[in-house]
Amino acid sequence: MKTDIEIARAACKRPIAEIAARLGLTPDRILPYGHDKAKITHDALAALPERQGRLILVTAINPTPAGEGKTTTTVGLGDALNRIGHQATICIREASLGPNFGMKGGAAGGGMAQIVPMEDMNLHFTGDFHAITSAHNLLSAMIDNHIYWGNDLGFDTRRIAWRRVVDMNDRALRDIAVGLGGVANGFTRQTGFDITVASEVMAILCLATDLADLQDRLGRITIGYTRDRAPINARDLKADGAMTVLLRDALQPNLVQTLENNPALVHGGPFANIAHGCNSVIATRTALRLSDYVVTEAGFGADLGAEKFLDIKCRISGLAPSAVVVVATVRALKMNGGVGRPDLGAENVAAVRDGCANLGRHIENMQGYGLPVVVAINHFTADTDAEIAAVQDYCAMRGVPAVVSRHWAEGGAGAEELARAVVAAADSPADFRLLYPDDMPLTAKIETIATRIYRAARVEFAPGVQAQLQAWQDAGYGDLPVCIAKTQYSFSTDPNLRGAPEGHVISVREVRLSAGAGFVVAICGEIMTMPGLPRTPAAETIRLNDLGLIEGLF
Repeated sequence: MKTDIEIARAACKRPIAEIAARLGLTPDRILPYGHDKAKITHDALAALPERQGRLILVTAINPTPAGEGKTTTTVGLGDALNRIGHQATICIREASLGPNFGMKGGAAGGGMAQIVPMEDMNLHFTGDFHAITSAHNLLSAMIDNHIYWGNDLGFDTRRIAWRRVVDMNDRALRDIAVGLGGVANGFTRQTGFDITVASEVMAILCLATDLADLQDRLGRITIGYTRDRAPINARDLKADGAMTVLLRDALQPNLVQTLENNPALVHGGPFANIAHGCNSVIATRTALRLSDYVVTEAGFGADLGAEKFLDIKCRISGLAPSAVVVVATVRALKMNGGVGRPDLGAENVAAVRDGCANLGRHIENMQGYGLPVVVAINHFTADTDAEIAAVQDYCAMRGVPAVVSRHWAEGGAGAEELARAVVAAADSPADFRLLYPDDMPLTAKIETIATRIYRAARVEFAPGVQAQLQAWQDAGYGDLPVCIAKTQYSFSTDPNLRGAPEGHVISVREVRLSAGAGFVVAICGEIMTMPGLPRTPAAETIRLNDLGLIEGLF
């Protein structure tokens, strides 16, 4: 079998103007980046029709080393919906360089269910992440420059809340000192780096509705405090205008295509374990106005990505899914049932049944939002009939269809049954409701997510965290949703605790205010906002071959 990159390289791509035409976009409404990718212009966004398609959210069980294939399923489902006669557009996030050179090796789908150009999407693409990095670090530079030239705003240098970012996994940058080397280099202080996808600028870009809203949100970023604990924001520093200039083109959604030449919008990329994990509101709204169905995904398992998609993105934007697809693989269910990687290829129906507890928890959580659920069994060749039947029987007892999908091997043709099940689910009654109301106190919002989604017994707050939350509550930020930063591998904060644990404790060690994005981040357990590279990073095998072609992106 060919590798993903070999399949993508052999794709018969259509000129991007043809893909745009399928969405009713004329050549003057797109800004081409070569022959196979383009941005949809601000003028085009302002002239979108009032049509409103149906939104399908693809999520998954908790990720395991065995793999779930959420993006692959998203692409395959979108292709299948087009095959059965619907105009469908796929909306996913852009890939971060850090994970691509760390563990993932690629993030454009897989097999016969991919978005192309695959190499571009996994590397620099249209430069959006570079623009976000530059805008973020411009603000960082302006903070230190302001302090150097007299500090008229009265920054307390012990309480500067704005760090720097880089789009790479680099643990050495988590905590650093700046201003070393003497008076000419400014005032010495401790700070650090986060990965670009954890930047509030990334979150803002993905939640903004237009350029004016973008600048307003950038201006609201809280960057530090005075000695009297009064907040200082980016607008006080007069940084919001220049940041908006750097992000002007990046705000325009990126149009590409699947292997089957169906339209896909790839835009934005906040992580789901340390940010809100969804593609941009602008891209989703654009696709909904140009399509019958829009298939989008939320990062990692439903406990992180889908919860944030629903409670943050949908709350802020007014979007509402018509159905949810929960992706599972027999292999991952066996791992959740206690089977180690060396034994995943052997039939083990009992382990599948045990692992279904994790799937069941995610089904219950999604149904708790009042949404119809379909389970997609992402098929592997080693799956046995008995193992698949165990999953389908488990789901049937819960009144949820579980459909075997072979999109990885067969593309859209292998996901037609899944597409029909999704259309039927989207046609069924839905009563979408959020997990908590806006006026619930911030502390209670964190506890609600922990107890109702994670099934924790309680939340433990580090010293000072509750006082900080109360201070933000008193300052008028109490209506904001909360974004839990937590390991993606478990419902708990222990990445090794698989299945469906209950009664554990969620420890909140730090909270951060994202006033511009419009949410409060609660950092739990050992989660890091700057990941490190693994012992053997994917970068070691990514190279150019003798023909000048990229190898090692999977």
